[in-house]
Amino acid sequence: MIEILSPNELLRAKAAGALVADILQALKERCAVGTNLLEINQWAKSMILGAGAESCYVDYAPSFGRGPFGHYICTGVNDAVLHGKPHDYNLADGDLLTLDLAVTLRGIAADAAISFIVGDSRPAESVALIETTRRALDAGIAAARPGARIGDLSFAIGAVLSEAGYPVNVDFGGHGIGSTMHQDPHVPNAGRPGRGFQLQPGLLLALEPWVMADTAELVTDADGWTLRSATGCRTAHTEHTIAITETGAEILTLPSKG
Repeated sequence: MIEILSPNELLRAKAAGALVADILQALKERCAVGTNLLEINQWAKSMILGAGAESCYVDYAPSFGRGPFGHYICTGVNDAVLHGKPHDYNLADGDLLTLDLAVTLRGIAADAAISFIVGDSRPAESVALIETTRRALDAGIAAARPGARIGDLSFAIGAVLSEAGYPVNVDFGGHGIGSTMHQDPHVPNAGRPGRGFQLQPGLLLALEPWVMADTAELVTDADGWTLRSATGCRTAHTEHTIAITETGAEILTLPSKG
């Protein structure tokens, strides 16, 4: 299903996007050496419910996961890049942490992810991974405008990732979003320009470049959800929800401060 949102729905999408962004920013500010992943989940739960929103994750049970996710946020550490299920782990100095959050507010969903380094250490490899996903996301957003096609966005994202020397996995990527979290069209992180669905105003997309330092192969944890790099290398993931406008794309998941 591909949804084109009405002006009223777009206003609700903006509110949902702002909430997601502000929760992620607040969580980032709280995360420190010694923070437990289950604490982060509880903080996210409190913020989501306190805002009158609903989690897109708690009851989420797609074919690629094992039963309902059962948590309010995805937490990936170091080699865990997607669908990281919170568990009893205390963050260490230099850990690369990815937080991925999606909520529904007044019937419209928004989705975003951030990767950052915990503590005072700044491992060069981790910095490069994070910055590359950010640049790839910027490139994808810059390519998003009415009349462009999904392949144009995928090509722009993939070019940045590949030029940085990272293998690109296209099994999981960006997606349409609206009244539900995951919709068509699928937006792979590599592709051919001029191919795929043609963008039009009112379309919402969640674009999410993610990379693994030296492999394109994923392995699934025993929890049935967490996806890790097959080699144990570090990973990063950055995501925004955008709305296609008459003139380009509007980012809906920018924090209101910081």
